[in-house]
Amino acid sequence: MALNRYMIERDIPEVGTLEREQLAAAAAKSNEALAQLAPDVQWVESFVAADKTFCVYLAKDEDAIRKHAEISGFPATKITPIRKTIDPTTEAAT
Repeated sequence: MALNRYMIERDIPEVGTLEREQLAAAAAKSNEALAQLAPDVQWVESFVAADKTFCVYLAKDEDAIRKHAEISGFPATKITPIRKTIDPTTEAAT
């Protein structure tokens, strides 16, 4: 099954002030939910800002991401399908 790539924006007040141990606990909670949903959802990485996280996930569809949010308790405020990616090396490919 091919998985699609998504950017998930999560509104989590003061998430940027969490200590490393608190972030590790959040990651463990997310991983528990992912284990229940495998292989339909995979977590790639997350970026933590002041009051939000921006997470890159692979998933069969948006419903699988919503299910992960429901099980984990972390909101999926906005789910955006990623159509293409570019990086500094993209120019060299032309």
